[in-house]
Amino acid sequence: MTTIILTTIINAPVQRCFDLSRSIDLHMLSSVKTNEKAVAGRTSGLIVAGESVTWEAKHFGVKQYLTVKITDMAYPTYFRDEMVKGAFKSMWHEHHFTAVGERTEMKDVFCFESPLGIFGRIFNTLLLTRYMTRFLAERNEVIKNIAEGSEWRKILE
Repeated sequence: MTTIILTTIINAPVQRCFDLSRSIDLHMLSSVKTNEKAVAGRTSGLIVAGESVTWEAKHFGVKQYLTVKITDMAYPTYFRDEMVKGAFKSMWHEHHFTAVGERTEMKDVFCFESPLGIFGRIFNTLLLTRYMTRFLAERNEVIKNIAEGSEWRKILE
């Protein structure tokens, strides 16, 4: 299993960062390169524990669908989503939020395993780990920029 860990410091309150991270609308804004859309389950607003969302996106030139479910949540410090159906053999993503004074430390722990045995492991090594790291980092940068500016109100209010 491959694990990606990213930490982002955001100059905004922890509750705002937590809510932006679980916003379906913000996720679509952050993934315009892959034309990601919520097509089933929760398709807008803030996802909560027990809910699922199905994403349609184009990765590596192929239209794909990924259904994830929020399996655990502790407002405003933690939530976890897990793949229910999709291209990975398995996948889960933990989102951790820690208030540090007026700032928030947002930490992602993203674990995945590709199908196809040795061929999947080779694909992980050559392409997928770097691709997913960049995808998550770009998403975090959008969360950071929106949380630190005034745009967050359009998404959360």
